[in-house]
Amino acid sequence: MAGRLGEFDRIAQFFSPLAAGFPGALGLTDDAALVDPGPGYELVVTTDALVADVHFRKADPPDRIAQKALRVNLSDLASMGAEPVCYTLATILPAETDEAWLAAFVRGLAADQAEFGISLAGGDSVRTTGPATFSVTAMGRVEKGQALRRSGAKPGDKVYVSGTIGDGALGLAVLMGEIRDDEAGTLAGRYLLPRPRLVLGRALRGRASAALDVSDGLVADLGHVAETSGVGLVIEADRVPLSSPARRALDGDSRLIATILTGGDDYELAFTASETLPESLAGVPIACIGRVEAGSGVTVLDRQGRPVTLTAGGYRHF
Repeated sequence: MAGRLGEFDRIAQFFSPLAAGFPGALGLTDDAALVDPGPGYELVVTTDALVADVHFRKADPPDRIAQKALRVNLSDLASMGAEPVCYTLATILPAETDEAWLAAFVRGLAADQAEFGISLAGGDSVRTTGPATFSVTAMGRVEKGQALRRSGAKPGDKVYVSGTIGDGALGLAVLMGEIRDDEAGTLAGRYLLPRPRLVLGRALRGRASAALDVSDGLVADLGHVAETSGVGLVIEADRVPLSSPARRALDGDSRLIATILTGGDDYELAFTASETLPESLAGVPIACIGRVEAGSGVTVLDRQGRPVTLTAGGYRHF
């Protein structure tokens, strides 16, 4: 058995304290939670699952695994301009998972709950003979009619991205020993602990014509905007913002541009807007990396304006 506590004792000891900030959780003593987004609001709901050795390494610190599981869902809320309300969590754990591991996992969640203003509302806990898996459903709220969507990009709009791109995918390569990180784990840290752009997402309401978060790779995710909006996007690779360690890695191996553009795990916001936006919005750097045109798909250009051929658009499970 995983640990010495039974299922309900586990819930009472580890997870009920995480629900204290959300009255609708009912102390995790009922069959379901009660969620009221308030008058004039819409409820925004997203679910992401993380599987060991697919989305994180089994050797990763448990608090970082917990935080990543929550943050990738918060990033989805950010992409729609939503304010966090609560989340549910399903933990599917191998029998050998002990209480010390679980305590560290819960500490990670508690830290992020305090930082991002969200509480646990419920969930499930089961044992598995397979890999550890965590499924989070996060709920947020947004004023009616104000949610950011993927479908509003129009020819003539500019394409923007927040922060820097490629750090997550390069960070995984660092952790796997495939490349070196010269800045004390900067890239690895971006892979282990993404930063959901919640404040920026809210600041983009009424300004962005389309938006999403970059999880499966910049090119692949912008392809969703192109398809949903019925337009074509042109991206200038040289204008994609890079961190210092990512730039040094690329200078050492130009082939890494494919990893940077398609690798994913950035959890930055990519969005389109008709107006020229400042270089920083809500305290977050943003960069214009291209334009929206009539047509379809995503075209990536090099600094000479020639199309760049990428063997893969982004990460796919199937």
